[in-house]
Amino acid sequence: MQKDKLFSTLHFHFIVVIFGFTAILGALISISAIPLVWYRMTMATIGLGLILWFRKHNFRLDKTITWVAIACGLLIAFHWITFFGSVKVSNVSVTLSVLSSGAFLTSLLEPIFYKRKVIGYEVFFGLLVILGLVLVLGTETTHLKGFIYAVISTVLAVLFTLINGKYVTKTDPYVLSFYELFVGSVVVTLVLSFQGSFTSEFFAISSKDLLWLSILAFVCTSYAFVVSIVVMRHLTPYSIMLGINMEPVYGIALAYAIFGEKEVMHTGFYIGLTFILIAVLANGIYKLKSTKKTILPLARKPK
Repeated sequence: MQKDKLFSTLHFHFIVVIFGFTAILGALISISAIPLVWYRMTMATIGLGLILWFRKHNFRLDKTITWVAIACGLLIAFHWITFFGSVKVSNVSVTLSVLSSGAFLTSLLEPIFYKRKVIGYEVFFGLLVILGLVLVLGTETTHLKGFIYAVISTVLAVLFTLINGKYVTKTDPYVLSFYELFVGSVVVTLVLSFQGSFTSEFFAISSKDLLWLSILAFVCTSYAFVVSIVVMRHLTPYSIMLGINMEPVYGIALAYAIFGEKEVMHTGFYIGLTFILIAVLANGIYKLKSTKKTILPLARKPK
């Protein structure tokens, strides 16, 4: 069990690096946010569906899980729309830094979803993250619109994580992911149809955009999205959201390497990110200590 938890933790941090690169792809792709999400979800749904079909997975879901897939599909679709919308109107650094507020929101909502007591240090570290977030906004007020989009995106991500974490152990996570992506692609299709967006120009995308979209759909979605759900079997939603707080660190470093001066921020911005990093590391140390206290007494018991 502990090996599974350790592997899931390491695997998830690799996925978080990919999540950070997702924002960079959003900046590299020239099309707007909603069409971008449509291409991403549609291509990922087809890719994942083919994989499951070749591996002969059972596509059936019970009634409860079906409603979960519908709800999470809606949440993830609008999470990505607002996420890429934030990238488009501000930049990668601002968008990713705001996602760190998810830890604080999760610390408040997880006890309600899982009917457990509020843990004091979780709230404390969540507040530390919020302090970092305030510093980020205080130095980058010109990106207010992108900040608001990112906050909405974060709330949707937290709700998605909490709901998925509660039901993921009750079904095949790969099949659940497929249906969530499928529902999301249907929702975005309806939005675009209502807007009358499906014209010849909509499908006339450049070869460069097609390359970035393929990486976004198959690596950052079909692979990363599924694995992020699988690791929920071994990690709590709060641990997942705190791990996601490393996304700004990974993503901003990558963004600076790729975009250069465009991603350079004021000093207060990086002080805020430092608070976020401290919260992530301190939370990991506390959880490791509490795990050892739980395991060691059990190890002394005879088999």
